[in-house]
Amino acid sequence: MIRSTRRSLPKQFRFEQPKSPPVVVNFQGGQVTSDAGLSLIAEIDRKLQITSQFAECFQDYRKPNRTDHTVESLITQRIYGLVQKC
Repeated sequence: MIRSTRRSLPKQFRFEQPKSPPVVVNFQGGQVTSDAGLSLIAEIDRKLQITSQFAECFQDYRKPNRTDHTVESLITQRIYGLVQKC
């Protein structure tokens, strides 16, 4: 489902990772869809620290020696899973 928006979008957005060539995204391609959007969402999340800040709102009562995954990783997995379904 493609939603019509009238918000002003930046002409380009740049994603950079150490030791990798930068990925430059522009919004001149018209209406397109791709499953690769999740990697862009993850990059924005890393830059803005949205899920890490959200994870700080929770108290973890589990026993540390019996946990494999942090609250932050569990929240990140859930949110990304929901975003991917959209």
